[in-house]
Order: sequence, then C-alpha cells, then structure tokens
Amino acid sequence: MNNALDSILVIELGTVLTAPLAGMMLADLGARVIKVEHPSGGDPFRRHAGKLYSPHFSSYNRNKESIQLDLQSDSGKADLLTLLARADVLLENYRPGVMARLGLTEAALKEINPGLVWCSITGFGTEGPYRDRPCYDAVALGLSGLDSLMLDPEQPAMTGPTISDNVTGMYASYGILGALMRRGCTGEGARVEVNMLEASIAFSPEGFAQYTRLGICPMPHTRVAISQSYAFPCADGRLVTVHLSSVEKFWQAFVAVIERPDLLIDERFLTPGLRTSNYSLLNEVAAQIFRTGTRDEWCERLAQHDVPAAPVYTVPEVMEDPQVKQAGTFYEVVHPEHGKMVGIHRPVTIDGARGPTTRAAPVLGEHSAAIRAEFKLG
Repeated sequence: MNNALDSILVIELGTVLTAPLAGMMLADLGARVIKVEHPSGGDPFRRHAGKLYSPHFSSYNRNKESIQLDLQSDSGKADLLTLLARADVLLENYRPGVMARLGLTEAALKEINPGLVWCSITGFGTEGPYRDRPCYDAVALGLSGLDSLMLDPEQPAMTGPTISDNVTGMYASYGILGALMRRGCTGEGARVEVNMLEASIAFSPEGFAQYTRLGICPMPHTRVAISQSYAFPCADGRLVTVHLSSVEKFWQAFVAVIERPDLLIDERFLTPGLRTSNYSLLNEVAAQIFRTGTRDEWCERLAQHDVPAAPVYTVPEVMEDPQVKQAGTFYEVVHPEHGKMVGIHRPVTIDGARGPTTRAAPVLGEHSAAIRAEFKLG
C-alpha cells in the first residue's frame, strides 16, 4: 500500500516549483517519475546556488529520474512521444500555447495514448485576460487576496515561505490522483488543469465566506482576532505563539499563567466576542507581561496549564525538537556526487510506514543512458 502508485509512470516537464512538487508527491507514493530537462542546464531551479544542484532543486525533486531532451529538435520530440506512449501521466507547467507549439495537442496525445492523464499547470488558466501573463508566487498571492490577509498595509513587507506555488502543486497531485482513480474504472484518460490563481483562492475559503455572508472584508488581524492567536516577544528576544480559540478553559488557564485574574472580570474581555473586538488591547496587555520572562520559561508555564502554545522555532531548532526527532520527520541520504543530503519525509504514513526508499534528487541527465536503452529512444 505504501507503494500505491508503483505501476504508474509519470513524465514530468516541470520546472521550478509547481509541477516538480506535484511530481515529487506522486513519486513519494511510489510512482516512477521521469523528469525531462533541457540539455543546456535543465530545470532553472538547479542554478539557484550557482551550480546545477541547488538546495532549492533537491528539496522538490527527490525520488525522480532525469533525462535530457531538446524538445525543440525533431529527435527530442520523437523521444518524448515514445515516452508518452507508455506513460500514465504527463505533468507540465508551461505557459498556455507552449505545448501546442511543440505539437503536443490534446488530440495528438490522445491518438498515441488514450489513457493518458495530462495535468497542465498554468498561472491563470487557458482563457481570460491574464492568460498570457507570467505568474510567480508573489503575483498569485497578490491577486488571490492572500496577501491582503498577511501584509500590514502600513508597513508592507514580503516575508515567509512559498505558498501559492506549493498549494498549486498539491492541488495538481490531488487532481491527478482523482483522474487516475476514474481511469481505473473507465480506462479513459483525462485532461487535468490547475492554475495558481484559483488554487490560491481555494486555499483560503474562509475570508470569502465572511465577505459574502457577513459583509466583512477580512484584514490581516481578522482571523487571528477571532481565533485568539498571538505571538509574544520574550525577555531573551525569542517568541512564543499562543492560540486560545473560543474555548473558555484556555482563556482561564492563560490568565492564570500570566497571573492577571483581574482580566476575568474585566468588562472588555468577558466573552470570546469581546476578546475578539478588543484583540489589539489584549495583545498589548499580555505582550508587556511576556517580556518579563524567557521563551522557555513561558513555554513551560503554558504547558503546565495546558494552554495551546509553542515556541517560535528557527529552522535549526525545528530539527532538534524531541517530537520531530521521535517522528523521524527528517532523513539523510548520501548522494554519490554531492555527499550527505537531508530531506523531509512525506508527511503521510500508510499502515504506519513512510513509503518507498527515498532517493536524492537526480543530477542533470543522470538516467539518460538507462532510460534511452529501456525505452529504445533514438
């Protein structure tokens, strides 16, 4: 079961993030993923550290094989068609029109492989006024409204991890799995289309429900005020995050931790609704108190009172956390050219197991010779 997709062959024409993440998720479930890369340097993500095996690339391309094909050449196109004739899935994130210019239309692909599941990832879809615009994570974050829920309008600053790219890749893998499930029943292939704008909108449905049902246009603090989520700086300069929700026992325990029983009878904070309305004021009161102790001291006290809270870890601290170590979240593998690699296991276990043996991301063209021999390519 942990190799649920071990009979599935995926041909990935993916670069940077969206398609590579989707391909990696399928590979983590046991699919064989052959990544097709241009001979001149392959996936542009390879070069982010000045070489052809950047940390960015290796973190999105584990468990894959790499073959170099020049799709601008007749021989490269012929080789790709040979691969696609035997494939189960084609995964690509080209701009609209690129596949057609390569001669890879839906009709052409159906002719050589009626059961093929073709997943196309774009920025905005194949129709509409933005169809031909370039799209990256920051663009999708802005257009989808996600930025309006994260950026301080007074002092806007882009921070944090990639969101739109990753979410789009996840939705793509979800669509592919659904299409494969249907194909198992009907034998028919499918065209799966995912775009970054809609995937990003779908990732955060709550704000749209608030607007359409309640007439509330959410802002950066809207959700955190309702959920009573806080981040407090401590005396040692580190942070603690607290999430009280609307559960009264957590509020009472929090008040006990900060030793402010008067807040329980303060008319501004008597109910969850009042604490939401006066979120900024309550945040200011508590923040002053948290500056009197270290992060670890506050975390210990919060844990003793069963308050939902956590230290705000740096990346190195995450890797040393006892819960993370117990779970075995990270793995090590030795790459023959690049030495020890540390990666993150798929965050899903099936029957208690992590899945197939993890292989490091391939070097450019690492499997070209073997794949050419196996598929009898030109």
